[in-house]
Amino acid sequence: MIENQSIINAVREKSGNQLLKTEILHGMLTMTVTSESIHDTLRFLKESPGLKFEFLTDLCGVHYPDEPLPFGVVYQMHNMREQTRLRLKTFLPAENPEVVTVTDLFSAANWMERETFDFYGIVFTGHPNLIRILNVEYLDYFPLRKEYPLEDPTREDKDDRFFGREA
Repeated sequence: MIENQSIINAVREKSGNQLLKTEILHGMLTMTVTSESIHDTLRFLKESPGLKFEFLTDLCGVHYPDEPLPFGVVYQMHNMREQTRLRLKTFLPAENPEVVTVTDLFSAANWMERETFDFYGIVFTGHPNLIRILNVEYLDYFPLRKEYPLEDPTREDKDDRFFGREA
């Protein structure tokens, strides 16, 4: 198993001030980097002889509407030989949620980026076929963005008692 501090040191040495934050979340090292450095950081993590995070386990979008950079992309990496997992995050502005594709590094990123685009509207520049993958192509919104209330306040047919709330 690769020690967390050695991963942090290697990324900090490579990325400098592009490494914004490190923390341990649910037992996994989590690093946040700038969107401009995400591709280079992932390439470094994959190709560096001492790291070899060669497996992209997952890639997904997140939306924190009250944050200054509300959209994010989370990459879950795995070094299979050393049984070490790593989470890498980057955050994007609301007016232009755009980040470079990593399909040239991981072919598995293709559908994951399409799904993230489909549900959050995050654009992966350089993606070979960035079109909706699960929703209809004429959908004019991104359903996982937190832009709408969780419940329809105009509904009159709902009885709050059945949802554990007093009317």
